Amino acid sequence: MKVYRSWPRLDSYHLDTGTSKFALRATRRRRPFFGTTMPARGQRKQKPKSIAATRLPAAVPVAPKPSVFFDLHIDDMKEVGKAPGRSKSATLEMLQRRWGALRIRDLDRERLIRFGRDRAKEGAGPMTVGMDIGAIKLIVTHVAAVHGIEISAEPVQQARIALNRLGLVGKSNERDRRPAEEELLRLFARFDASPTQIIPMTRIIKFAIATAMRQEEICRVTWSDLNARTKMLTIRDRKDPRAKKGNDIRIPLLDVSGYDALA
Repeated sequence: MKVYRSWPRLDSYHLDTGTSKFALRATRRRRPFFGTTMPARGQRKQKPKSIAATRLPAAVPVAPKPSVFFDLHIDDMKEVGKAPGRSKSATLEMLQRRWGALRIRDLDRERLIRFGRDRAKEGAGPMTVGMDIGAIKLIVTHVAAVHGIEISAEPVQQARIALNRLGLVGKSNERDRRPAEEELLRLFARFDASPTQIIPMTRIIKFAIATAMRQEEICRVTWSDLNARTKMLTIRDRKDPRAKKGNDIRIPLLDVSGYDALA
């Protein structure tokens, strides 16, 4: 018997009791799908009330796991030219490893608080834990707003409040002093005396003190960024809270800190 893939058909089955029953049958991907059955008496010639009622039910979407959320966010930011930097990428990779295999309903307040406690036991300070919780909230709000995934950021916010009350989330401690000259000399002696030390840490530290540049900015400098005649150095993509990409700044290499950047 021919089976139509686009339209359902009404099949009748005769029972030993002398009655019949009908089944609404359709096919989906060459496999039969059975709908609701109806009693036969007085309803053999009855037709379905509407064509819409006889169509196949829509497929129920499967809720994605949080690992998909991280991929969606990263791909979206790369598409608009705002790919995560080194530090943020490391944070997202860590969170994806720890949260990726869970289900959406597992992103609750209790589990987030436990995550904050575990991070503190691992040695993460209040600022680092706060950044981790902030990254989770960023991912959740992103997929909800951009991709329409039904997930609430309220548990994340509640967990942040709880961790803040517990002292596990907060601002970093402000540095109130610079390293003393004796401390720097001990560091230099330790690095210079190490036979396995390949990175010129002494030169990097002196250059950092002379220029107030960050480690990543120092290690990214090339000879083409230096103007030896004017003693001006171009810092590419200098750290900025809003626009790091393309934030190139020229600085003078002055000898005012006790260490010469050009030495």
